[in-house]
Amino acid sequence: MSDQSSDRKIFSLLDVSRSIQKTLSNRYTTPFWVKAEMNKLNHYPHSGHCYPELVEKVQGKITAQMKANLWKKDYLRADQNFRTVLKEPLRDGIKILFLAEINFDPVHGLALRILDIDPAFTLGDLEKEKQETIERLKLGNIFHQNKSLRLPLLPQRIAIVSVESSKGYADFLNVIDGNPWKYRFFHYLFPAILQGDKAAAEITAQLNRIRKLKEHFDVVAIIRGGGGDVGLSCYNDFILAQTICTFPIPVITGIGHSTNETVSELVSFENAITPTKLAEFLIQHFHNFSVPVQEAEKKIADYARNLFNEKKSTLLALGKLFRSVTENILLRNRNQTQRFGIALQQQIGFRFHQERGYLGQLKINLARNSRELTTICQEQLGNISSEIRKESLYVVKQNRLLLTQYNEKLRYQVDQQVRQIALSLSTIEKNVDNMNPANVLRRGYSITRINGKAISRSEQVKAGEELHTTLFSGNIISIVQSTEKPDADE
Repeated sequence: MSDQSSDRKIFSLLDVSRSIQKTLSNRYTTPFWVKAEMNKLNHYPHSGHCYPELVEKVQGKITAQMKANLWKKDYLRADQNFRTVLKEPLRDGIKILFLAEINFDPVHGLALRILDIDPAFTLGDLEKEKQETIERLKLGNIFHQNKSLRLPLLPQRIAIVSVESSKGYADFLNVIDGNPWKYRFFHYLFPAILQGDKAAAEITAQLNRIRKLKEHFDVVAIIRGGGGDVGLSCYNDFILAQTICTFPIPVITGIGHSTNETVSELVSFENAITPTKLAEFLIQHFHNFSVPVQEAEKKIADYARNLFNEKKSTLLALGKLFRSVTENILLRNRNQTQRFGIALQQQIGFRFHQERGYLGQLKINLARNSRELTTICQEQLGNISSEIRKESLYVVKQNRLLLTQYNEKLRYQVDQQVRQIALSLSTIEKNVDNMNPANVLRRGYSITRINGKAISRSEQVKAGEELHTTLFSGNIISIVQSTEKPDADE
């Protein structure tokens, strides 16, 4: 109902609200399907109702926003459908296709009432997001980059991105640490949320932390204990997948039981369907190294054993042959040695007789030569003795002359030194005599003392004190009446 005021028609707020309500009711007579992103579900457990916030985005910017109502009965049915089809409940941050009708209340305003939600649409949207991420990675030529890395021969140092309370993480550690072959692994946990809107950002952040410590690790393992396709949608995130592609060391994944691989699993170096299978993959690398080593060890032992037995048989045969040949050689050489002994004895006797005659002749020649040599040496010694005597007399005569000259020169130098010292002593004696206090006093000087101490300045004396003055002849005792300070320029 409107009021008339002069030339204006005025409506109340309730009138306007009811008019909008009637217009919408007449226009939207049947429910219709709407697609939007459910920014927040806003489920209230005490009542069971939900009040979703619906948005539409273009290039990340919100272009439309509206509130909705999802009553308890409709929510339970839609949530059950999601759990059946997607193995996940309704949650924030997913795109949905829902059946709705428009409600307008004068107090609460405009809202969409959600009657039903199609889980197949959400599943298809997730697949679309996945394919877009794959195309972007391939366009950047990095899709296979992590797969092209080389896994170390023994991937022993593992950086784990998981949640400490995750069952998948516990299963992984049980297999790694409890392996019956006692293979030793070093592992360190970098905790991160594994599902939900924040999962991709947290996992990416932890990967960037590990990148700074890459020298300390051989491989990165992303571990999650299972879940449906919606729970895995964060692993289709482009930034996370790009980080895995360009990671400098191999990234291996074990993030669920789903048969539909996520982009993160597709681009990782190795993907296992469960954390347990991922642990077995790492252990298998140790097997691939240890089994050939064990087989080689067995082959070496067998070869060494066979070689030893072969060489032992050869040695025994050679020993028997050596013994037989040695006995024949000894027997043959024994007879030959006896013949050589007899011949040698005969040769020694002949040589001994021959050398005895030669030695006798040498003895006669030696005696004759010794006498001749002695005579020659005596003559030479006589000549040498005569020469030495002559040279000695000459040297003595020359030395005697030089000694006389040195004595005269030394005597002259000593006399000169004595005269100089006497002259210096005379000068010193005169100086000492001049400095004698008696001679100083004789020249008119005196010594003034107070209390037995000589004074040299008037400041040392006070009026009334007794002074003792020593002259060349006698002493003077006086009393000080006053003192005068010397002039400043004196």
